Amino acid sequence: MFRLAIPVLIEQLLVMLVGLIDLLLTSRYLQDHGYIAAIGVMAYVLWMIPCAFGIVAIGSTALTARFVGAGDNNMAVRTTNQSLLLGIFLAVLVTLVTFWFGDAFLKLLGMPPDAAEPARRYLRYVIPVIPAMMVQQVGIACLRGAGDTMSGFITMAIVNTINAVVGITLVIGWGPFPSLGWDGLALGTVSGYITGAVIVMILLLRGRAGIQLRKQYFKIDLDLCWRILRIGIPGGADQLFLVACHVWFLSVISSLGTLALAAHSLGIRIESLAYLPGSAFHVAAATMTGQYLGAGDYRRARKSALTATLTGGTLMIGTGFLFYFGAEWLTSIFLVDAEQEVATVTIRLLQMVSISMPSLALMIILNGALRGAGDTRWPLLFTFLGLVCIRIPLAYWLAKEQVEIPVLAISFDGWGLGIIGAWYAMIVDVVVRSLMITARFWHGGWQNIRV
Repeated sequence: MFRLAIPVLIEQLLVMLVGLIDLLLTSRYLQDHGYIAAIGVMAYVLWMIPCAFGIVAIGSTALTARFVGAGDNNMAVRTTNQSLLLGIFLAVLVTLVTFWFGDAFLKLLGMPPDAAEPARRYLRYVIPVIPAMMVQQVGIACLRGAGDTMSGFITMAIVNTINAVVGITLVIGWGPFPSLGWDGLALGTVSGYITGAVIVMILLLRGRAGIQLRKQYFKIDLDLCWRILRIGIPGGADQLFLVACHVWFLSVISSLGTLALAAHSLGIRIESLAYLPGSAFHVAAATMTGQYLGAGDYRRARKSALTATLTGGTLMIGTGFLFYFGAEWLTSIFLVDAEQEVATVTIRLLQMVSISMPSLALMIILNGALRGAGDTRWPLLFTFLGLVCIRIPLAYWLAKEQVEIPVLAISFDGWGLGIIGAWYAMIVDVVVRSLMITARFWHGGWQNIRV
Protein backbone atom coordinates (compact mmCIF):
# COMPACT_ATOMS: atom_id res chain seq x y z
CA MET A 1 0.00 0.00 0.00
CA PHE A 2 2.75 2.46 0.93
CA ARG A 3 4.71 1.58 -2.22
CA LEU A 4 1.67 2.68 -4.24
CA ALA A 5 0.62 5.62 -2.08
CA ILE A 6 3.87 7.41 -1.23
CA PRO A 7 4.89 8.31 -4.82
CA VAL A 8 1.36 9.62 -5.43
CA LEU A 9 1.48 11.55 -2.14
CA ILE A 10 4.71 13.28 -3.16
CA GLU A 11 3.35 13.82 -6.67
CA GLN A 12 0.21 15.46 -5.30
CA LEU A 13 2.35 17.53 -2.94
CA LEU A 14 4.25 18.90 -5.93
CA VAL A 15 0.98 19.65 -7.77
CA MET A 16 -0.32 21.45 -4.70
CA LEU A 17 2.90 23.42 -4.29
CA VAL A 18 2.63 24.73 -7.85
CA GLY A 19 -0.90 25.92 -7.14
CA LEU A 20 0.24 27.53 -3.92
CA ILE A 21 3.21 29.17 -5.66
CA ASP A 22 0.84 30.59 -8.28
CA LEU A 23 -1.36 31.91 -5.50
CA LEU A 24 1.64 33.33 -3.64
CA LEU A 25 2.93 35.09 -6.76
CA THR A 26 -0.54 36.46 -7.50
CA SER A 27 -1.15 37.79 -4.00
CA ARG A 28 2.39 39.08 -3.38
CA TYR A 29 3.30 40.55 -6.77
CA LEU A 30 -0.04 41.38 -8.41
CA GLN A 31 -1.74 42.35 -5.12
CA ASP A 32 -5.29 42.68 -6.38
CA HIS A 33 -8.53 40.98 -5.27
CA GLY A 34 -9.42 40.45 -8.94
CA TYR A 35 -6.27 38.44 -9.70
CA ILE A 36 -6.63 36.35 -6.53
CA ALA A 37 -10.22 35.56 -7.50
CA ALA A 38 -9.18 34.77 -11.10
CA ILE A 39 -6.45 32.32 -10.07
CA GLY A 40 -9.04 30.51 -7.95
CA VAL A 41 -11.44 30.25 -10.89
CA MET A 42 -8.66 28.95 -13.14
CA ALA A 43 -7.93 26.24 -10.58
CA TYR A 44 -11.49 25.00 -11.17
CA VAL A 45 -11.04 25.19 -14.97
CA LEU A 46 -7.74 23.26 -14.81
CA TRP A 47 -9.53 20.67 -12.68
CA MET A 48 -12.54 20.45 -14.98
CA ILE A 49 -10.73 19.95 -18.32
CA PRO A 50 -8.67 16.89 -17.21
CA CYS A 51 -11.79 15.43 -15.57
CA ALA A 52 -13.25 15.06 -19.08
CA PHE A 53 -10.49 12.54 -19.73
CA GLY A 54 -11.52 10.61 -16.64
CA ILE A 55 -14.05 8.91 -18.94
CA VAL A 56 -11.06 7.03 -20.37
CA ALA A 57 -8.60 7.16 -17.44
CA ILE A 58 -10.90 5.57 -14.83
CA GLY A 59 -11.84 2.67 -17.10
CA SER A 60 -8.18 2.22 -18.08
CA THR A 61 -6.99 1.96 -14.49
CA ALA A 62 -9.69 -0.53 -13.49
CA LEU A 63 -9.24 -2.79 -16.53
CA THR A 64 -5.43 -2.67 -16.50
CA ALA A 65 -5.42 -3.55 -12.78
CA ARG A 66 -7.79 -6.49 -13.36
CA PHE A 67 -5.71 -7.86 -16.25
CA VAL A 68 -2.42 -7.47 -14.37
CA GLY A 69 -3.96 -9.13 -11.30
CA ALA A 70 -5.15 -12.02 -13.49
CA GLY A 71 -1.71 -12.35 -15.12
CA ASP A 72 -2.98 -11.39 -18.61
CA ASN A 73 -0.27 -8.90 -19.64
CA ASN A 74 -1.27 -8.96 -23.32
CA MET A 75 -4.73 -7.60 -22.53
CA ALA A 76 -3.20 -4.95 -20.26
CA VAL A 77 -1.05 -3.79 -23.21
CA ARG A 78 -4.06 -3.73 -25.54
CA THR A 79 -6.05 -1.75 -22.97
CA THR A 80 -3.32 0.90 -22.84
CA ASN A 81 -3.28 1.29 -26.62
CA GLN A 82 -7.05 1.52 -26.88
CA SER A 83 -7.12 4.05 -24.05
CA LEU A 84 -4.76 6.40 -25.90
CA LEU A 85 -6.84 6.05 -29.08
CA LEU A 86 -10.03 6.92 -27.22
CA GLY A 87 -8.18 9.77 -25.54
CA ILE A 88 -7.16 11.30 -28.87
CA PHE A 89 -10.77 11.50 -30.06
CA LEU A 90 -11.86 12.96 -26.72
CA ALA A 91 -9.01 15.51 -26.67
CA VAL A 92 -10.02 16.89 -30.07
CA LEU A 93 -13.62 17.25 -28.91
CA VAL A 94 -12.71 18.94 -25.61
CA THR A 95 -10.31 21.35 -27.33
CA LEU A 96 -12.95 22.46 -29.84
CA VAL A 97 -15.66 22.85 -27.18
CA THR A 98 -13.35 24.89 -24.92
CA PHE A 99 -12.27 27.10 -27.82
CA TRP A 100 -15.86 27.86 -28.86
CA PHE A 101 -17.54 28.09 -25.47
CA GLY A 102 -14.76 28.99 -23.01
CA ASP A 103 -15.59 32.70 -22.86
CA ALA A 104 -19.31 31.96 -22.54
CA PHE A 105 -18.54 29.63 -19.65
CA LEU A 106 -16.66 32.36 -17.75
CA LYS A 107 -19.57 34.74 -18.32
CA LEU A 108 -21.98 32.10 -17.01
CA LEU A 109 -20.11 32.11 -13.70
CA GLY A 110 -21.11 35.73 -13.21
CA MET A 111 -17.56 36.71 -12.27
CA PRO A 112 -16.86 40.32 -11.33
CA PRO A 113 -15.26 42.18 -14.29
CA ASP A 114 -11.91 42.63 -12.53
CA ALA A 115 -11.60 38.82 -12.23
CA ALA A 116 -13.21 37.82 -15.54
CA GLU A 117 -10.70 39.53 -17.85
CA PRO A 118 -7.51 37.86 -16.48
CA ALA A 119 -9.30 34.49 -16.32
CA ARG A 120 -10.19 34.82 -20.01
CA ARG A 121 -6.58 35.61 -20.91
CA TYR A 122 -5.27 32.62 -18.97
CA LEU A 123 -7.72 30.27 -20.68
CA ARG A 124 -6.48 31.32 -24.13
CA TYR A 125 -3.01 30.09 -23.24
CA VAL A 126 -4.34 26.75 -21.96
CA ILE A 127 -6.58 25.71 -24.88
CA PRO A 128 -3.77 24.62 -27.30
CA VAL A 129 -2.26 22.22 -24.72
CA ILE A 130 -5.46 20.32 -23.89
CA PRO A 131 -4.26 17.26 -25.92
CA ALA A 132 -1.11 17.24 -23.78
CA MET A 133 -3.31 17.08 -20.65
CA MET A 134 -4.98 13.98 -22.09
CA VAL A 135 -1.72 12.16 -22.84
CA GLN A 136 -0.43 12.89 -19.35
CA GLN A 137 -3.59 11.80 -17.53
CA VAL A 138 -4.52 8.69 -19.53
CA GLY A 139 -0.93 7.44 -19.80
CA ILE A 140 -0.30 7.76 -16.07
CA ALA A 141 -3.68 6.12 -15.31
CA CYS A 142 -2.65 3.02 -17.32
CA LEU A 143 0.72 2.85 -15.55
CA ARG A 144 -0.97 3.11 -12.15
CA GLY A 145 -3.33 0.29 -13.03
CA ALA A 146 -0.27 -1.85 -13.77
CA GLY A 147 1.07 -0.99 -10.30
CA ASP A 148 3.64 1.58 -11.47
CA THR A 149 3.09 4.77 -9.48
CA MET A 150 6.78 5.78 -9.62
CA SER A 151 6.58 6.81 -13.29
CA GLY A 152 3.69 9.16 -12.57
CA PHE A 153 5.56 10.54 -9.59
CA ILE A 154 8.78 11.23 -11.53
CA THR A 155 6.84 12.72 -14.43
CA MET A 156 4.83 15.04 -12.22
CA ALA A 157 7.95 16.02 -10.26
CA ILE A 158 9.55 17.25 -13.49
CA VAL A 159 6.31 18.81 -14.75
CA ASN A 160 5.67 20.78 -11.58
CA THR A 161 9.29 21.89 -11.24
CA ILE A 162 9.19 23.32 -14.76
CA ASN A 163 5.78 24.87 -14.13
CA ALA A 164 7.00 26.58 -10.96
CA VAL A 165 10.37 27.71 -12.32
CA VAL A 166 8.92 29.13 -15.55
CA GLY A 167 6.06 30.79 -13.66
CA ILE A 168 8.31 32.42 -11.07
CA THR A 169 10.82 33.54 -13.70
CA LEU A 170 8.24 35.15 -15.96
CA VAL A 171 6.16 36.77 -13.21
CA ILE A 172 9.12 38.35 -11.44
CA GLY A 173 11.39 38.77 -14.48
CA TRP A 174 14.58 37.02 -13.37
CA GLY A 175 17.82 37.58 -15.28
CA PRO A 176 17.35 38.20 -19.01
CA PHE A 177 13.67 37.18 -18.91
CA PRO A 178 10.97 39.87 -18.98
CA SER A 179 8.40 40.38 -16.23
CA LEU A 180 5.12 39.24 -17.78
CA GLY A 181 3.00 39.27 -14.63
CA TRP A 182 -0.23 37.32 -14.97
CA ASP A 183 0.69 35.98 -18.43
CA GLY A 184 3.84 34.47 -16.94
CA LEU A 185 1.73 32.23 -14.68
CA ALA A 186 -0.19 30.93 -17.71
CA LEU A 187 3.02 30.23 -19.64
CA GLY A 188 4.37 28.25 -16.68
CA THR A 189 1.26 26.05 -16.74
CA VAL A 190 1.54 25.50 -20.48
CA SER A 191 5.23 24.56 -20.22
CA GLY A 192 4.43 21.95 -17.57
CA TYR A 193 1.69 20.22 -19.55
CA ILE A 194 3.81 19.99 -22.71
CA THR A 195 6.72 18.51 -20.74
CA GLY A 196 4.45 15.94 -19.07
CA ALA A 197 2.99 14.74 -22.37
CA VAL A 198 6.46 14.26 -23.88
CA ILE A 199 7.71 12.26 -20.88
CA VAL A 200 4.64 9.99 -20.76
CA MET A 201 4.84 9.25 -24.50
CA ILE A 202 8.52 8.30 -24.17
CA LEU A 203 7.72 5.98 -21.24
CA LEU A 204 4.90 4.25 -23.13
CA LEU A 205 6.85 3.91 -26.36
CA ARG A 206 9.82 2.35 -24.54
CA GLY A 207 7.59 0.26 -22.24
CA ARG A 208 7.06 0.40 -18.47
CA ALA A 209 5.59 -2.08 -15.97
CA GLY A 210 4.93 -4.52 -18.80
CA ILE A 211 2.74 -2.16 -20.84
CA GLN A 212 3.76 -0.42 -24.04
CA LEU A 213 2.37 1.32 -27.10
CA ARG A 214 2.52 -1.15 -30.00
CA LYS A 215 1.68 -0.50 -33.62
CA GLN A 216 -0.33 -3.71 -34.06
CA TYR A 217 -2.67 -2.75 -31.21
CA PHE A 218 -3.02 0.90 -32.17
CA LYS A 219 -6.24 0.40 -34.09
CA ILE A 220 -9.79 0.49 -32.86
CA ASP A 221 -10.99 -2.61 -31.00
CA LEU A 222 -14.68 -1.88 -30.46
CA ASP A 223 -15.21 -4.58 -27.86
CA LEU A 224 -12.31 -3.47 -25.68
CA CYS A 225 -13.18 0.21 -26.14
CA TRP A 226 -16.69 -0.55 -24.92
CA ARG A 227 -15.32 -2.34 -21.86
CA ILE A 228 -13.20 0.71 -21.03
CA LEU A 229 -16.10 3.10 -21.55
CA ARG A 230 -18.61 0.94 -19.68
CA ILE A 231 -16.59 1.55 -16.53
CA GLY A 232 -15.21 4.95 -17.48
CA ILE A 233 -18.39 6.75 -18.56
CA PRO A 234 -20.12 6.52 -15.16
CA GLY A 235 -16.84 7.28 -13.38
CA GLY A 236 -15.95 10.12 -15.74
CA ALA A 237 -19.50 11.43 -15.60
CA ASP A 238 -19.19 11.36 -11.81
CA GLN A 239 -16.05 13.52 -12.02
CA LEU A 240 -17.50 15.87 -14.63
CA PHE A 241 -20.73 16.19 -12.72
CA LEU A 242 -18.75 16.83 -9.55
CA VAL A 243 -16.79 19.63 -11.24
CA ALA A 244 -19.91 21.06 -12.88
CA CYS A 245 -21.63 21.29 -9.52
CA HIS A 246 -18.51 22.78 -7.94
CA VAL A 247 -18.55 25.40 -10.70
CA TRP A 248 -22.25 26.01 -10.00
CA PHE A 249 -21.33 26.38 -6.34
CA LEU A 250 -18.57 28.79 -7.42
CA SER A 251 -21.13 30.88 -9.31
CA VAL A 252 -23.09 31.29 -6.04
CA ILE A 253 -19.91 32.58 -4.39
CA SER A 254 -19.07 34.82 -7.39
CA SER A 255 -22.43 36.52 -6.96
CA LEU A 256 -21.36 37.53 -3.43
CA GLY A 257 -18.60 39.82 -4.77
CA THR A 258 -14.85 39.90 -5.34
CA LEU A 259 -13.97 39.71 -1.62
CA ALA A 260 -15.97 36.50 -1.11
CA LEU A 261 -14.53 34.97 -4.29
CA ALA A 262 -10.96 35.88 -3.27
CA ALA A 263 -11.41 34.37 0.23
CA HIS A 264 -12.94 31.22 -1.27
CA SER A 265 -10.06 30.91 -3.76
CA LEU A 266 -7.46 31.21 -1.01
CA GLY A 267 -9.34 28.89 1.34
CA ILE A 268 -9.73 26.16 -1.29
CA ARG A 269 -6.02 26.38 -2.20
CA ILE A 270 -4.98 25.92 1.43
CA GLU A 271 -7.59 23.19 1.97
CA SER A 272 -5.89 21.25 -0.85
CA LEU A 273 -3.36 20.19 1.81
CA ALA A 274 -6.01 17.79 3.10
CA TYR A 275 -6.43 16.24 -0.34
CA LEU A 276 -2.78 15.12 -0.46
CA PRO A 277 -3.17 11.95 1.65
CA GLY A 278 -6.72 11.51 0.35
CA SER A 279 -5.63 11.42 -3.28
CA ALA A 280 -2.62 9.21 -2.55
CA PHE A 281 -4.56 6.53 -0.67
CA HIS A 282 -7.45 6.85 -3.16
CA VAL A 283 -5.03 5.61 -5.86
CA ALA A 284 -3.61 2.90 -3.60
CA ALA A 285 -7.11 1.67 -2.73
CA ALA A 286 -8.18 1.66 -6.39
CA THR A 287 -5.11 -0.26 -7.62
CA MET A 288 -5.02 -2.83 -4.82
CA THR A 289 -8.77 -3.45 -4.86
CA GLY A 290 -8.75 -3.95 -8.64
CA GLN A 291 -5.74 -6.27 -8.62
CA TYR A 292 -6.98 -8.42 -5.71
CA LEU A 293 -10.41 -8.77 -7.32
CA GLY A 294 -8.69 -9.76 -10.57
CA ALA A 295 -6.85 -12.46 -8.63
CA GLY A 296 -10.12 -13.57 -6.99
CA ASP A 297 -8.98 -12.63 -3.46
CA TYR A 298 -12.04 -10.81 -2.11
CA ARG A 299 -10.85 -10.77 1.51
CA ARG A 300 -7.62 -8.93 0.71
CA ALA A 301 -9.45 -6.56 -1.64
CA ARG A 302 -11.67 -5.49 1.25
CA LYS A 303 -8.81 -5.37 3.74
CA SER A 304 -6.63 -3.24 1.45
CA ALA A 305 -9.43 -0.68 1.05
CA LEU A 306 -9.98 -0.43 4.82
CA THR A 307 -6.25 -0.17 5.52
CA ALA A 308 -5.87 2.64 2.98
CA THR A 309 -8.84 4.45 4.50
CA LEU A 310 -7.54 4.17 8.06
CA THR A 311 -4.03 5.33 7.14
CA GLY A 312 -5.03 8.15 4.82
CA GLY A 313 -7.84 9.21 7.14
CA THR A 314 -5.47 9.55 10.09
CA LEU A 315 -3.25 11.88 8.06
CA MET A 316 -6.24 13.93 6.92
CA ILE A 317 -7.50 14.34 10.48
CA GLY A 318 -4.03 15.63 11.40
CA THR A 319 -4.36 18.17 8.60
CA GLY A 320 -7.69 19.22 10.10
CA PHE A 321 -5.95 20.09 13.37
CA LEU A 322 -3.49 22.21 11.37
CA PHE A 323 -6.39 24.07 9.74
CA TYR A 324 -8.06 24.80 13.06
CA PHE A 325 -5.06 25.85 15.12
CA GLY A 326 -2.82 27.18 12.34
CA ALA A 327 -5.33 28.98 10.11
CA GLU A 328 -3.94 32.43 10.84
CA TRP A 329 -0.35 31.34 10.14
CA LEU A 330 -1.30 29.55 6.91
CA THR A 331 -3.21 32.57 5.63
CA SER A 332 -0.41 35.02 6.51
CA ILE A 333 1.97 33.17 4.18
CA PHE A 334 0.01 34.31 1.13
CA LEU A 335 -1.40 37.70 1.99
CA VAL A 336 0.20 41.05 2.70
CA ASP A 337 -1.25 43.48 5.25
CA ALA A 338 -3.28 45.23 2.54
CA GLU A 339 -5.33 42.02 2.11
CA GLN A 340 -6.30 41.72 5.80
CA GLU A 341 -10.01 41.68 5.00
CA VAL A 342 -9.55 38.57 2.81
CA ALA A 343 -7.39 36.98 5.53
CA THR A 344 -10.04 37.40 8.23
CA VAL A 345 -12.70 35.60 6.19
CA THR A 346 -10.31 32.84 5.06
CA ILE A 347 -9.26 32.03 8.64
CA ARG A 348 -12.91 31.45 9.57
CA LEU A 349 -13.43 29.19 6.54
CA LEU A 350 -10.42 27.00 7.34
CA GLN A 351 -11.47 26.55 10.96
CA MET A 352 -14.96 25.58 9.83
CA VAL A 353 -13.81 23.00 7.28
CA SER A 354 -11.43 21.31 9.74
CA ILE A 355 -14.34 19.45 11.36
CA SER A 356 -15.20 17.66 8.09
CA MET A 357 -11.84 15.87 7.66
CA PRO A 358 -12.97 12.38 8.84
CA SER A 359 -15.94 12.51 6.48
CA LEU A 360 -13.80 13.79 3.61
CA ALA A 361 -11.38 10.89 4.13
CA LEU A 362 -14.14 8.29 3.93
CA MET A 363 -15.62 9.92 0.85
CA ILE A 364 -12.36 10.18 -1.11
CA ILE A 365 -10.57 6.93 -0.24
CA LEU A 366 -13.52 4.50 -0.20
CA ASN A 367 -14.63 6.06 -3.48
CA GLY A 368 -11.22 5.05 -4.88
CA ALA A 369 -11.80 1.46 -3.76
CA LEU A 370 -15.20 1.37 -5.47
CA ARG A 371 -13.74 2.76 -8.71
CA GLY A 372 -10.89 0.25 -8.63
CA ALA A 373 -13.53 -2.47 -8.43
CA GLY A 374 -15.35 -0.97 -11.42
CA ASP A 375 -18.29 0.13 -9.25
CA THR A 376 -18.78 3.62 -10.69
CA ARG A 377 -22.58 3.94 -10.94
CA TRP A 378 -23.35 4.21 -7.21
CA PRO A 379 -20.74 6.95 -6.61
CA LEU A 380 -22.29 8.88 -9.52
CA LEU A 381 -25.70 8.68 -7.82
CA PHE A 382 -24.22 9.79 -4.49
CA THR A 383 -22.52 12.75 -6.15
CA PHE A 384 -25.82 13.79 -7.71
CA LEU A 385 -27.71 13.54 -4.44
CA GLY A 386 -25.06 15.33 -2.41
CA LEU A 387 -24.42 18.23 -4.75
CA VAL A 388 -27.75 18.84 -6.46
CA CYS A 389 -30.05 17.99 -3.59
CA ILE A 390 -27.95 19.26 -0.67
CA ARG A 391 -24.98 21.55 -1.40
CA ILE A 392 -26.35 23.84 -4.12
CA PRO A 393 -29.84 24.56 -2.68
CA LEU A 394 -28.44 24.84 0.85
CA ALA A 395 -25.73 27.25 -0.37
CA TYR A 396 -28.35 29.54 -1.95
CA TRP A 397 -30.47 29.46 1.20
CA LEU A 398 -27.65 30.02 3.70
CA ALA A 399 -25.52 32.46 1.67
CA LYS A 400 -28.04 34.85 0.10
CA GLU A 401 -30.38 37.44 1.58
CA GLN A 402 -32.99 36.72 -1.10
CA VAL A 403 -33.29 33.49 -3.10
CA GLU A 404 -35.03 33.53 -6.48
CA ILE A 405 -36.13 30.56 -8.59
CA PRO A 406 -36.61 32.08 -12.08
CA VAL A 407 -38.34 29.09 -13.71
CA LEU A 408 -41.02 28.94 -11.03
CA ALA A 409 -41.08 32.73 -10.43
CA ILE A 410 -40.65 32.08 -6.71
CA SER A 411 -38.55 34.05 -4.24
CA PHE A 412 -38.02 33.67 -0.50
CA ASP A 413 -35.77 35.01 2.22
CA GLY A 414 -32.40 33.40 2.81
CA TRP A 415 -30.17 33.51 5.87
CA GLY A 416 -27.73 35.99 4.30
CA LEU A 417 -24.59 34.42 5.81
CA GLY A 418 -22.54 35.06 2.67
CA ILE A 419 -19.44 32.93 2.02
CA ILE A 420 -19.71 31.43 5.54
CA GLY A 421 -23.15 30.02 4.72
CA ALA A 422 -21.90 28.59 1.42
CA TRP A 423 -19.12 26.72 3.21
CA TYR A 424 -21.57 25.37 5.80
CA ALA A 425 -23.51 23.89 2.86
CA MET A 426 -20.30 22.32 1.53
CA ILE A 427 -19.56 20.68 4.87
CA VAL A 428 -23.07 19.20 5.18
CA ASP A 429 -22.76 17.75 1.65
CA VAL A 430 -19.40 16.08 2.47
CA VAL A 431 -20.76 14.48 5.65
CA VAL A 432 -23.87 13.07 3.95
CA ARG A 433 -21.97 11.72 0.93
CA SER A 434 -19.37 10.05 3.16
CA LEU A 435 -22.16 8.14 4.90
CA MET A 436 -23.60 6.98 1.57
CA ILE A 437 -20.20 5.87 0.23
CA THR A 438 -19.46 3.98 3.47
CA ALA A 439 -22.84 2.23 3.34
CA ARG A 440 -22.21 1.10 -0.25
CA PHE A 441 -18.77 -0.24 0.61
CA TRP A 442 -20.10 -2.12 3.64
CA HIS A 443 -22.90 -3.60 1.53
CA GLY A 444 -20.26 -5.42 -0.53
CA GLY A 445 -21.97 -5.30 -3.93
CA TRP A 446 -18.79 -3.83 -5.46
CA GLN A 447 -17.11 -7.24 -5.07
CA ASN A 448 -19.41 -8.72 -7.74
CA ILE A 449 -19.02 -6.04 -10.45
CA ARG A 450 -18.05 -7.52 -13.83
CA VAL A 451 -15.62 -5.52 -15.97
